[in-house]
Amino acid sequence: MSMEREGGSLTIIDAIERALERGALAALITIVQAERAVGRKLLVQEEGATAGDLGDEMLNRAAIAQAEIFLRSRVEAQTFKVEEFAPEIIAWRGARLLFERIAPEPHVVVCGAGHVGAALARLARSIGYRVTVIDDRADFVSREKFPDPDIALVAAEDWEQAISETIGTGRGVFAAIVTRGHKEDEKCLRAVLKARPDYVGMIGSRRRTNIVLRRLHAEGFDEAVLREVRAPIGLDIGAVTPEEVALSILAEMIAERRGGTGAPLSSWRRAANKGWIARSRRPQMK
Repeated sequence: MSMEREGGSLTIIDAIERALERGALAALITIVQAERAVGRKLLVQEEGATAGDLGDEMLNRAAIAQAEIFLRSRVEAQTFKVEEFAPEIIAWRGARLLFERIAPEPHVVVCGAGHVGAALARLARSIGYRVTVIDDRADFVSREKFPDPDIALVAAEDWEQAISETIGTGRGVFAAIVTRGHKEDEKCLRAVLKARPDYVGMIGSRRRTNIVLRRLHAEGFDEAVLREVRAPIGLDIGAVTPEEVALSILAEMIAERRGGTGAPLSSWRRAANKGWIARSRRPQMK
């Protein structure tokens, strides 16, 4: 475990900047309620490196262990009382710590600038996501088609090189493969899987996507990695138009990022309280 102190070789701000530059995931822990040390911070990176100090080694170790659990939950921010995760630390009983998720800006990489790809790019950008569109047809990734200057455009002479340079470490990246044919899909998926982004989805029928996945498996791609590919891409909302398909894809990306299920929020009510409205309307006996 690497512990760097404030005022030492690496400050909290430095550590956060470096983590984001590398596409790393981290938890920032702040003491927000206690009899002492309020405001002290500790940054815990996913791979175990730390910066800062909460002022107590036992508390540091317990907070680091809790940070691992917190990061797996995908929650953006959450407060915990110390006794909730470290009841053995009597001296800090009643103190409250804020855990905040530090992650790269979500980056939607759209491979294919056809009708669905264009709709997805515009929709993802409209909710604030960073967006890059890649296509091997230069006229499809022109500013005439994408006038929004915040949508990055890449004309790929080589799919693998363009995708590799765009995706980088893969952290925070949501890759949607929506090209014009299964040959292009296969080239893109091969390049995308090497970078292991947080989300990989490929458009097409079950038959078409299975053909591509089987070929990659025959080439040596691990079955567990291929199983994570969302193919066919998107949630089942009965989408028909390109815009509807784009919405189904973006909804699945958000569910993956936030840890959602994609199930109707009202399903519990309809399952558990069937007939409750009818019962509530019955006249009361006097």
